[in-house]
Amino acid sequence: MAQKTLDAMGLKCPQPILKVASMAPQMQAGDILEVTADCESFPKDVKAWSEKTGKTLLFCNTDAEGKHTAQIQF
Repeated sequence: MAQKTLDAMGLKCPQPILKVASMAPQMQAGDILEVTADCESFPKDVKAWSEKTGKTLLFCNTDAEGKHTAQIQF
């Protein structure tokens, strides 16, 4: 099981989720992808993408500056 990171800071919808989707083929079952983004709609988008693709959204937290950090298990 590997953990990879994806920096989607500064990208606006739908680019952060498109980046997540583009990394999906590189991920093995059980791998975790940690994504950081500051797009306002990212929490809603990553939740919807995870549900649609059958991946597990472990968490999506937002700090005081509006930076979102999410972990997706493949």
